[in-house]
Amino acid sequence: MTAAHASMPRATPLAVLERTFGYDSFRGQQHEIIDHVVAGGDAIVLMPTGGGKSLCYQIPSLVRAGTGIVISPLIALMQDQVDALAALGVRAAFLNSTQDAGQRALVERAYREGELDLLYLAPERLAVESTTRLLDEGRIALFAIDEAHCVSQWGHDFRPDYLRLSVLHERWPTVPRIALTATATEVTHREIAARLDLGTARHFVSSFDRANIQYRIEAKNQPLQQLLSFIRTEHDGDAGIVYCLSRASVEKTAAFLTEHGIPALPYHAGLDARLRAANQARFLRDDGVVMVATIAFGMGIDKPDVRFVAHLDLPKSVEGYYQETGRAGRDGLPSTAWLAYGLQDVVQQRRMIQQSEGTPEFRRRLGANLDAMLALCETVDCRRVQLLSYFGEEFAGGDRCGNCDTCLAPPEAIDGTIPAQKLLSTVVRLWRERQQRYGAGHIIDILLGRETDRVTQQRHDQLTTFGIGADLSEAEWRGVVRQLLAQGVLGVADDGYGTLVITEASAAVLSGQRPVRLRKEPERPARGGRKAKIVQELPREAGGLFEALRAWRATRAREQGVPAYVVFGDATLRGIAITRPASLGELASISGVGEKKLEQYGAELLELVRA
Repeated sequence: MTAAHASMPRATPLAVLERTFGYDSFRGQQHEIIDHVVAGGDAIVLMPTGGGKSLCYQIPSLVRAGTGIVISPLIALMQDQVDALAALGVRAAFLNSTQDAGQRALVERAYREGELDLLYLAPERLAVESTTRLLDEGRIALFAIDEAHCVSQWGHDFRPDYLRLSVLHERWPTVPRIALTATATEVTHREIAARLDLGTARHFVSSFDRANIQYRIEAKNQPLQQLLSFIRTEHDGDAGIVYCLSRASVEKTAAFLTEHGIPALPYHAGLDARLRAANQARFLRDDGVVMVATIAFGMGIDKPDVRFVAHLDLPKSVEGYYQETGRAGRDGLPSTAWLAYGLQDVVQQRRMIQQSEGTPEFRRRLGANLDAMLALCETVDCRRVQLLSYFGEEFAGGDRCGNCDTCLAPPEAIDGTIPAQKLLSTVVRLWRERQQRYGAGHIIDILLGRETDRVTQQRHDQLTTFGIGADLSEAEWRGVVRQLLAQGVLGVADDGYGTLVITEASAAVLSGQRPVRLRKEPERPARGGRKAKIVQELPREAGGLFEALRAWRATRAREQGVPAYVVFGDATLRGIAITRPASLGELASISGVGEKKLEQYGAELLELVRA
């Protein structure tokens, strides 16, 4: 359907925003994007998680004649997405492999008869001829391609079925298309345009800055204890996500947190599908649950009150890290992205790249992604500035954001040339004199002059570098090794054991031609916690009402079998607690209270406020 053939709009975008979604104004580029799509234009939208991408296709679907077709890879979440829209009075449904024939038939009939505003489909369904025939039998308002970065073969969320989505333009050339993603480098951005045949689409790129997220990266030292301390002191009782690299680590971490009184659940591809689904449902529906997961979890999770995302292992790329941390604080309230990162992470990731299947170009790309991630971890400059720079954006606030660890407790950049030379000399001597290679632990023992059994048996106490590093602690030496690996001055052998070797860049350091700058970690004071900040933002008299509203919301959500945020988000409850509305008109003026929810909950909310 073209704009010329569209019937008169059923309502203006702003009217739909106010009446259905309960907001009185658009954010950022939303209005411009929506007007463009309503008029029949194609669009590529790059907007951060929590930036309001879904409204960019939901509102045009409600304004244009016909049904908005949403292509989403998130089968496990389609029910929650449809429930959230139904709570707003939007007629939405989905078609996927979880339904039986009778359920599918009901949805198909509703679509044919024009009774749906939005229909969600998994991309693989478009390869089925019966689905394309069905779409021809109804009226299509638009196609929305959500999580469009899945089309990128270089990305960590690549889905082969997305490559077939060019069929949309071929079969329905006059239907507007909008492709959306929360993160994309320039390379991925170009791939989306090319592979989805969106060469003439208008591009909308929003700022990737999530000002409410505090980015923190710290050196690993008993990571489970570090994680427990972080949660207890800053996010006790909050919902959060903890990412681990392996399934075994997920299980171990979830068990550890549970043993220490944190309600934690595991999620990874090796779990029984029913248990995975049950854990995901509990995380979405209950307050204060921590999900411990591999990166198989999280895409499309529309839970606005995730207060922290923690990583216990080094992400493989900045793009993946940004996307995962973006699952915190979708409601705009203060949240934390916390990462514990150590020497073994670097060694392990280097080894995985060397052993990965694929072309040399593919391994080079993986190496470049890791280098960028390591640079973010080791920077002495503002993390937010560097993170945004990776996506080609200049931070509007200058060179300091004031809400990351390097701004709050600036590290010192020191001359690390001599420590680097000592360490590289040890690696060189072990190879040249003994044809031996060792990992970081043994080399540090030599530098510290430790007469361990292994050192003395191998007669490494006879090396000229034995004991010359006693001026640094073991932890400091591990930091030196980690940073030299990050800078490419030190390498990992392709032997499967993580042994250290010199690189082409080592010679210039050993000769003194290349100075080495290292990051010295500052002494970090114990943090008072983000909780205090949230409490201060609520007037004292509003605190009790806010908690009463949360309890009321939990009861309503359980009764309806939906996540708590489907009833109301924290931001809306906070608005009610602060303003204490005395009439339906006052309640309707609060952000997030639309017509359907005002009708459904208005009277009991006013009674709760009065009580």
